Amino acid sequence: MSETEPDWPPEPPTTPQRLHRPWRAIVAAAELVLAAVAVWLATLAWDASLSTVRVQASDGAELTSYHYAGNWVLAAIVLGVTATLLVVDAVRQFLLAARARPRKPRGEPRPVTAD
Repeated sequence: MSETEPDWPPEPPTTPQRLHRPWRAIVAAAELVLAAVAVWLATLAWDASLSTVRVQASDGAELTSYHYAGNWVLAAIVLGVTATLLVVDAVRQFLLAARARPRKPRGEPRPVTAD
């Protein structure tokens, strides 16, 4: 008993993806601006997380404590991590935008001859 190969649909032709795309530089610049905004917001969130509590003791000494609000600390950390990821991706986008295109082959390679 012989099995025949099923009729598969033809595969679509594939084209190689181009890495050199100058518009990636615009994307990278936008990511750097967003990263700067995220850092600015992170500093605002960190400042909002800290509150100072001053208490006058019965002996006249002033006691100072600092209270950190966890939700604002978390927001500052998340914004800092987001800014870091945006900067890493912006560097990648800049490198892909500036990467030189591969050389076209010159034709037939010359054979190497021993002298």
